[in-house]
Amino acid sequence: MALDIKELSSNKSFGGYQKVFSHESAVTKCEMKFAVYLPPKAVDNSPCPVIYWLSGLTCNELNFIQKAGAQKISSELGVIIVCPDTSPRGCNIPGEDDGWDFGSGAGFYVDATEELWKNNYQMFSYVTAELPEVIKKNFPTNGKQSIMGHSMGGHGALICALRTPGFYSSVSAFAPICAPTECPWGLKAFNGYLGPDKTKWDEYDACKLVAKYSGPPLGIYVSQGESDQFLKDGQLQPEKLVDACTKACVPIILNRDQGYDHSYFYIASFVDDHIKHHAKFLKD
Repeated sequence: MALDIKELSSNKSFGGYQKVFSHESAVTKCEMKFAVYLPPKAVDNSPCPVIYWLSGLTCNELNFIQKAGAQKISSELGVIIVCPDTSPRGCNIPGEDDGWDFGSGAGFYVDATEELWKNNYQMFSYVTAELPEVIKKNFPTNGKQSIMGHSMGGHGALICALRTPGFYSSVSAFAPICAPTECPWGLKAFNGYLGPDKTKWDEYDACKLVAKYSGPPLGIYVSQGESDQFLKDGQLQPEKLVDACTKACVPIILNRDQGYDHSYFYIASFVDDHIKHHAKFLKD
């Protein structure tokens, strides 16, 4: 496993540093980039908990750090924020750059099994295994981590937490794709990455995973804007996640926020609440 990293940029922010790094991934077999916010406590080499942020379709490692405004609250609470890219890049796979909702920028946080994609598109393993080892080796962490994300990344955060019981202390999401086996984005991605065997799809659908979850409490916290254009066209389906959690007796908090859409203006409005939520679970 390749654990060495290369610093690409560094900017002081609220007493800490917002940095971007690259490394050669043994999992995706290409160069991967990720952003890290180091609060002052981490700059002083004191161990800190980590919150992973997974971004949505068309995004990369920079969107959250440039638009969400999370550095101030992260500095105050002493949490490291890690933002990986949303897919491998430049793998010379036929069709990888043909569309915005499949291929580059759209890895869906699955481990692909289809021939064209399985060599590189191993984003579930990258996020849950390789990247945490990279972070552990290179930064002062205390062994506690939580995960959150937006849209495709909200889907990613939910499945990562549900498939690795006990690894994350809590999980949250903005406007997550809750039932990807039943929406157009998910159908396209799962057919392409996982093939026609729908039993493979169930392993990456939060509603299906909640139904059989038996791990420790996850502190699931979801925010959904009521004016979200993708809520109206059936891509997100938060009601299905709530129903699945209710049936499985898995606690969930769903905030439905009037007037907010799918953009980073929504995320910036409530990101402090999400990070404070995680901080409660990440206390020593």
